[in-house]
This record gives sequence, C-alpha cells and structure tokens, in this order.
Amino acid sequence: MNEPQPARRPGGRSARVGAQVHQAVTDLINERGYGNFTVGDVAARAGVADSSVYRRWGGLEALLTDVALTRLNAQSPMPDTGSLAGDLRTYAAQVAREITGPDGLALLRLAVALAGTGDQGAQARDALRAERTRQLQSMFDRARGRGEDPPDAFDFLDHVLAPMYIRVLFGMELTPGYVDGLVDRML
Repeated sequence: MNEPQPARRPGGRSARVGAQVHQAVTDLINERGYGNFTVGDVAARAGVADSSVYRRWGGLEALLTDVALTRLNAQSPMPDTGSLAGDLRTYAAQVAREITGPDGLALLRLAVALAGTGDQGAQARDALRAERTRQLQSMFDRARGRGEDPPDAFDFLDHVLAPMYIRVLFGMELTPGYVDGLVDRML
C-alpha cells in the first residue's frame, strides 16, 4: 500500500526562502555590484544557510540567472489595447517602469554581467532574450490577427528597448515622452 504524500503548499516556506534569497541578490547587486559577493553573502543577507542556496540553485551563477529570469517573467501581463500602437506604447511604458523601478538598474546590470560569464551566462542571456521575444511575439501575433502589420521582434528590441536600457545604464532620464517617441519612430 502506498503511503499518501504530504500535500505541498504553494507559497509556503520554499517560496518564502526563494523570495528572500532573490531580494538578497538584488540588494547586494545594488550595494556592491556584480561579482562582488558570494553565496555566503547572499545566504547571510537572506537569513538562510549556505547549503539551502547550494541545494536549490547549485551555485551563484545559476542563482543569478534565476533572479534575472524570474523578474523578467514577473512583468505585468501583455497589454491588449485593441491596437498595435496602443499595445506597443503600453508594453514600452511597462518595461520603462520595470527598469527604472527600485531594483531595475540592479537587474539590468545583472543581465548585462551574466551575458559575459561563459556558457552559463550565454544561456542566461539567450533565455532572457528569448523571453522578451516571446512576450513581443504574442502581441505581434494578435496584431496580425486584427489585420495590422507589426514589426519584427528584434527590430522592436533594437529600436525601442535597447535605447531604453542604454539610457538607464548610463543614468540618463527615461521620460514617458521619450518612450512614446521611440515607439512612434518604430511604427
């Protein structure tokens, strides 16, 4: 006779530990920058044992990749305003809020840093780009279904998102007018 398995509670201790560790990573990137802390520093900041971090993520690079991907996937739902122009403006404004928010610069720096850290970093970079492309493609597919002619996802990345990322990385202002102007030029 099989023993019944205990029910797992979503949002229980595991989720709480994950959130604490993710916030610790973000805080440490904000304070020290990429590459200037260890798993031990993350664990101490999160109030968990080093072994918990290693058991769940295997190491710092995997943890950093998970933080970056989780934050990207947690973005607001894809806009559906009824028009391509409205969807793109809303999406660009969401990304602008995300990257200028309290942890935005740290997470942007993390994504850039991960891209140059070998095979695992390349996988993280590719996963981040694939997720952004997937998000955009869902909007573009809807636009095609309405009879609109959307741009290529990489064109949107190049002409709208990349300038936004660069401005944030270099400490330049990212105003709603600037973001709308990027979308207008793309369209």
